[in-house]
Amino acid sequence: MPYPDIRFCRLCGTATQQQIPPMEDRLRAVCPACGYVDYINPVNVVGTVPIWAHEDGEPRILLCLRNIEPRKGYWTLPAGFLEYGETTADGAARETLEEAGARVEIGDLFAAFDVVHAGQLHLFYRARLLDLDLAPGPETVENQLVTIDEIPWDELAFRTVRAALAAWVADYRRGSFGLHTGDITRWDDGPAPADRRDPRRP
Repeated sequence: MPYPDIRFCRLCGTATQQQIPPMEDRLRAVCPACGYVDYINPVNVVGTVPIWAHEDGEPRILLCLRNIEPRKGYWTLPAGFLEYGETTADGAARETLEEAGARVEIGDLFAAFDVVHAGQLHLFYRARLLDLDLAPGPETVENQLVTIDEIPWDELAFRTVRAALAAWVADYRRGSFGLHTGDITRWDDGPAPADRRDPRRP
């Protein structure tokens, strides 16, 4: 994602100038009329890894089939942009309700991934589904509860989703959940790199 080109002051509408403000080290969009400095900071994407405790003892993971671009027609975990005035946990629960129509009990923060090329930070919480009365919103075609062996690794929408699911599976099999961090880099439109394919494959 290219760095945003802020051409007009969001306070007074005057055309901005690219300047290095005092005591800073990089160019910013500065308003010559009112002096407002427009800082561009990464945005937070918050979501959950929602789990249903099935009666057969094997957990089910809730996935959403995307109905919007980017990556329309691919599977994802419920997630979206954090809104002003809410905590990351509250935002994750809201996005899960909006996208999957799912009510959850939010658990621990599970994964934090830097997506520098998109100017984003993705945060995923572990979550427990409270019921199966699901009603996906307009951004979702359908929901699906899958076992670990049914995760559609080659049809996942985003690398952060793939990384969060892979970490959850590894932790579940180990019997202990931790906090996972990482830097998610861009790939081209060619064949999926090894870390995007089904981890059960060589």
